[in-house]
Amino acid sequence: MEEVDFGKQRFGFGMMRLPMKGEEVDIETVKKMVDLFLQEGFVYFDTAHGYLDGKSEKAIKTCLTSRYPRDKYLLTNKLTEPYFHKEEDIRPFFQSQLDACGVDYFDFYLMHAQNARNYLHFQKCHAYETAFSLKKEGKIRHVGISFHDKPEVLDQILTDHPEIEAVQIQFNYVDYDNPAVQSGDCLKVCEKHHKPIIVMEPVKGGTLARLPEDCGAVLDALQGGSHASYALRFVASFKPIKMILSGMSDVAQMKDNLSFMKDVKPLNEEEMQAINKVKELFHAKNMIPCTACHYCTAGCPKRILIPDLFSCYNAKMTFKDWNSDFYYHEVATKEGHGKASDCIKCGQCERVCPQHLQIRKLLEDVSNQFDK
Repeated sequence: MEEVDFGKQRFGFGMMRLPMKGEEVDIETVKKMVDLFLQEGFVYFDTAHGYLDGKSEKAIKTCLTSRYPRDKYLLTNKLTEPYFHKEEDIRPFFQSQLDACGVDYFDFYLMHAQNARNYLHFQKCHAYETAFSLKKEGKIRHVGISFHDKPEVLDQILTDHPEIEAVQIQFNYVDYDNPAVQSGDCLKVCEKHHKPIIVMEPVKGGTLARLPEDCGAVLDALQGGSHASYALRFVASFKPIKMILSGMSDVAQMKDNLSFMKDVKPLNEEEMQAINKVKELFHAKNMIPCTACHYCTAGCPKRILIPDLFSCYNAKMTFKDWNSDFYYHEVATKEGHGKASDCIKCGQCERVCPQHLQIRKLLEDVSNQFDK
């Protein structure tokens, strides 16, 4: 298998949580972020068609690919289940992604969010075979997967498809030994199959950058960097990990991340002990471990903004933020959107949740807190 080139730096710009102005991407801010990212020697960008309802791909064309030569960046896109129903759908969808992003090829193209259920659909539609055919045609440089399931499922996929060139997994210090995510065991499976690893959610959707007061105090006592810096450097402490993505939402986040990722240093023993203490405190709080990826909202028949309601719940239960009642009702009464109590228990959300959350039961908890 050919060596996979991720560029000189191990840090990538995940374009799922871009700065917004209302319902639209804040293009001028994204341009500034892209410029700063490239100026500092970083080259890896990651998107998918479902990110921001297709607006992420368009922002890439406006802010990156129309402004810089093709050899100045690496671009990853993904094949996502809802956008193809049969094998014949894949190539037209792929071409639409090239057009939306304004490129002739993708450096990486991933079979998106693979799990035991949707893997069968990808197999039935010969998605892997189609992707490798596109590679032979020069439209893809490397074919990989992004993954959200148990390590034994990952092992099966990599056994079925040894030609896979890279694996993207969720990995952070909270999920390392989380029985629902099993990040540490998934990393070991990748090592077993000799696959380079790309990491998503190193800061767990921003949760590890905004720690509760007692957790944050543990890291603040080290008198080092930001809370996010410890989360990202934890991931960088694992050598098999070749690329670490961060979904930065403003210029300040970008500057902070670049300040320590350009010459990233693994955590030392004292810092690792502090991280373990934070993990203990964090797990004791029983927060809803939602990363706000919003996969669950796309097919919700009641258009419930599930991650937003979970955020309000966590704020009230963990941070004792009583303004969360106000924010909950602001979110839940947005035109066309439902309250937690409007859930009809269809289960669509749970089928696509990368964190394997029992969303229907959790919405009951949210409703009991806010709707009565």
